[in-house]
Amino acid sequence: MASSCSRLTGKVALVTASTEGIGYAIARRLGQEGAKVMISSRKQANVDIALKTLREEKMNVEGMVCHVGKKSDRLSLLKETVDKFGGIDIVVSNAAVSTHFGRTIDTPENSFDKMFDINVKSSFMLCQEVVPELEKRGSGSIIIVSSIAAFVPFEFIGVYSVTKTALIGMCKALAPELASDNIRVNCIAPGLIDTKFSKALTTSDTAKEIALQGIPMRRLGVPEDCAGAVAFLASDDAKFITGETIVMSGGQTSRL
Repeated sequence: MASSCSRLTGKVALVTASTEGIGYAIARRLGQEGAKVMISSRKQANVDIALKTLREEKMNVEGMVCHVGKKSDRLSLLKETVDKFGGIDIVVSNAAVSTHFGRTIDTPENSFDKMFDINVKSSFMLCQEVVPELEKRGSGSIIIVSSIAAFVPFEFIGVYSVTKTALIGMCKALAPELASDNIRVNCIAPGLIDTKFSKALTTSDTAKEIALQGIPMRRLGVPEDCAGAVAFLASDDAKFITGETIVMSGGQTSRL
């Protein structure tokens, strides 16, 4: 459902991994609320498809290829956003991978390194690299996509869950340091959302039923369930909120 709200009019948003799933829903919602949006993906074909769809909805959107694990790609993404739109106000760090399915203790070292490199290090480096642009605007909002697995690790994707816990810690560390620059840092923690990324946990009716047993609302989330919270955090409606994590999980237990 399209939003009639225009609280992000005049703002520029950059969203990583935003051509499908949660990232796409976020980019679309920010555009619906008036923001100019830069989307990105590792694949040009995905960027092209997403751009076509969003532009058909009359959104002011640009896009480019960006592998968040590559510094040159991240810097190019920032430069292109500034060149196209004149600055950056909102950053949503959404890119993540899960490269091992099985016992946590059996995670190969290369999988461990890959997950921390993409899920944690690249998110931190993006924050570090974008802060000077936010400072030029006099304010900014950074939103990091964590997961309910940060609070209660998902079985069979333990290291992925640990990386998501690290993101909440990163949010807590950055928020007070950047507050004096009027830059807010918050997280969202989606529960089990029905995307390609979650198929490993919902590939059979049995697995899905087991998953639903832990969700009081008795349904999987959809990407749009995450987008509204991000739009709220990006807006002045949340101007006194920083260092926080909003969980959207249908009531699924979330605690450390």
